[in-house]
Amino acid sequence: MRNMKIQILGTGCPKCKKLTDNAEKAALELGIEHEIEKVTDINAIMAFGVMMTPALAIDNEVKFVGRVPGVEELKTILQK
Repeated sequence: MRNMKIQILGTGCPKCKKLTDNAEKAALELGIEHEIEKVTDINAIMAFGVMMTPALAIDNEVKFVGRVPGVEELKTILQK
């Protein structure tokens, strides 16, 4: 199975940290091989087309913008 890349787009605010924690927990509960990449550079974040943080991308595809989804919601997205 391939390694999923979960990208947290944000400058390191408390919401970004919560999103990181939730994504890590969801991936671990599902037993998904993954790596978490924190994208903190504003230009890199804007390259995703994201104007509000935090945002979450999976394998370079943006899934959530401007909010922190819960663990169960993240599990649903990670399984797709």
